[in-house]
Amino acid sequence: MMTAAARLRKTLGQRGLVIAPGAFDCLSAKAVEMAGFSALYMTGMGTSASRLGLPDYGLATMTEMVNNAHAISAAVHVPVIADADTGYGNELNMTRTIHEYERAGAAGVHIEDQVFPKKCGHLGGKQVIPRREYISKIAAAVKARRDPEFVIIARTDSNAVLGFEEAVTRANAALDVGADLALVEAPEDFEQMASVPQRVHGPCVLNVLIGGKSPLAPLAQVEEMGYRMALLSDAMIGAAVFAYETMMEQVRRTGETLRFQRRFTPRELFERFDSERWDALRPEEENVEAVAG
Repeated sequence: MMTAAARLRKTLGQRGLVIAPGAFDCLSAKAVEMAGFSALYMTGMGTSASRLGLPDYGLATMTEMVNNAHAISAAVHVPVIADADTGYGNELNMTRTIHEYERAGAAGVHIEDQVFPKKCGHLGGKQVIPRREYISKIAAAVKARRDPEFVIIARTDSNAVLGFEEAVTRANAALDVGADLALVEAPEDFEQMASVPQRVHGPCVLNVLIGGKSPLAPLAQVEEMGYRMALLSDAMIGAAVFAYETMMEQVRRTGETLRFQRRFTPRELFERFDSERWDALRPEEENVEAVAG
């Protein structure tokens, strides 16, 4: 059986833009899988919000991030690309980070060059580490992986701090030491966005955030620009929070739940989480009761 990393490699080797919606828990990950996407992205923003109730300010520890990656990877068959923030320290910490994410079942990670504690890449006031230190950490990540198929995405946030030329230089340098893909975070306009795949000598990833620093473009246009992968980081967490708040406000205001336009029965919900497979494992007398219920 192919590993998750090998399946992601196979997907990356096929034609077409790889779209990886940003899941933040097992529920959202199952939704990505059921929709038929070939990869998903464990978003750090969503992990921090859903597991800790905290903003994406580098407050989640490696253990908390890895635990979420493990839970999501175990819940779906879709390869999981996980946010690994800055690697949580120097080259030693980076080595352990890669080992832990591999052990958790992730197919790959992205690693960034922000000063720790980092913050969401589409916020202002970021700081980045020196280029030499960043490239050394990427090289350590590449060397640390035990599965050669495990995918390393080198992300640089230097565009907002040191300028576009430095961001391109860092992306190319990361590819030169073995990173598989490059992610120049937060291109400021369509010109920069289109220039990244032209200036970076390897496959590129675009991080798509609604209301972020970069302009939004149809995914077909993103593919035409030459990107290999698009991460839809905040689409699901934004939709989920809006839905939660809308539902709770309606219940508080009306005192009832009957007006919701679309609801699932418990059985319909459980079917989305493979209840039929689990029901088949029950003793026969219990299974009759489960089906009847």
